[in-house]
Amino acid sequence: MKSATRLYLGLLLAITLLWLLADSLLPEPFSYFSFRAVFIQYSGAIAMAVMSLAMVLAVRSSWLEARLNGLDKMYRLHKWLGITALVTAVLHWWFAQGTKWMVGWGWLERPQRGARPEQTPGLIEGAFNSVRELAEQVGEWAFYGAALLMVLALIKRFPYHWFKKTHTLIAVAYLALVFHAVVLIKFEYWSQPIGWLLALLILAGTLSAVWILAGRVGKRRTVAGHIDSVIRYPDMKTIETRICPDHGWPGHRAGQFAFLKSRADEAPHPFTIASAWNPADPCLVFISKALGDHTVQMMDYLEPGLPVSVEGPYGCFNFEDDRPRQIWIGAGIGITPFIARMKQLQQLPGKQSIDLYHTTADVDEQALDKLISDARDACVELHLVLSGQDKRLTAQQIMEEVPEWQQASVWFCGPAAFGQQLNRELTAAGMNAGRFHQEMFAMR
Repeated sequence: MKSATRLYLGLLLAITLLWLLADSLLPEPFSYFSFRAVFIQYSGAIAMAVMSLAMVLAVRSSWLEARLNGLDKMYRLHKWLGITALVTAVLHWWFAQGTKWMVGWGWLERPQRGARPEQTPGLIEGAFNSVRELAEQVGEWAFYGAALLMVLALIKRFPYHWFKKTHTLIAVAYLALVFHAVVLIKFEYWSQPIGWLLALLILAGTLSAVWILAGRVGKRRTVAGHIDSVIRYPDMKTIETRICPDHGWPGHRAGQFAFLKSRADEAPHPFTIASAWNPADPCLVFISKALGDHTVQMMDYLEPGLPVSVEGPYGCFNFEDDRPRQIWIGAGIGITPFIARMKQLQQLPGKQSIDLYHTTADVDEQALDKLISDARDACVELHLVLSGQDKRLTAQQIMEEVPEWQQASVWFCGPAAFGQQLNRELTAAGMNAGRFHQEMFAMR
């Protein structure tokens, strides 16, 4: 997450510093209304900057993915930016609209305006001035719509298929907010560095929003295919699907994932690829667990012969490092990237010593036998931790069972809180924090 964190903090710092070069949060004479005037400009600049970058990330650029260390990190950054946009937009709205209400309630007294100097605005500034009232109205209603959609995106219980459909509408609200911002940002800013940076971000965000609304996201990385076989594991509420792309799949690395679409009325859903790439047998295996509304339905309707589309590959959870030892931790369905890596090691053995910890509450003998066989054939030491039978996996257990754990790298895929806890405990015990790699497989 280092690259994503640097970009996030760097953007906020850059906007703040460039804005302070153009204006001040301590106007003279200082009063509520003088502060309100500058804070509305500052909060508006921050909100538009983070929303613009969020729009750019939403198009799933492969160039950005490589620099931010995976689409999972990009989506986490996208979420941070969305929350920041929501908070700053609410503050912006309150200082703009709430102040009017407080004056009407008698809580504040608006100061008398002095005579304004006679000025003749230029052509562009005059055009902006002529639509200020419209821009204010458009911005207010766009804010209401965007705020509602952002809140829905943060509610985990909101069904995934509705989330995907409604979240796209944020692009419409964003374009309306672009009109609001371009007209109402202080005109003098456009001739200064803060205006230049905002113009660049807004242009990139606008192009991205149009791309999203045109339905072009991921199209260049999508191939058609069909389901070759389906294996169900009822006791684990899990399904293993083998999909054969018709043509055009570029190959993938172990640990990557793809977006699958098997119905015309559904949005693509991300799944980790649980097979190694083999050009002689270019089919892909996906293992999914019934954890949400979409995956529960999949358990019933996926059948051999069903046409599907596959978009990808994505992700940088690729097991590439120079450590002599690796520790893998696959919690629940988080075992899938490790299955793919073991399949790859069977084709091309590596030199690293590997310990795989698999924690699970559900057991199916057929699936377990496959996992044991894959581990044996890949020369991976398998440690099974069965919930209800064994104690919860801890960093202490790993340190006691794995020799030279301090020199190892750790690769974790599973519940985020579990991974963060293990990371803290191992780091506190002396492991280099940069050697803990966590797949943040959450698209919302």
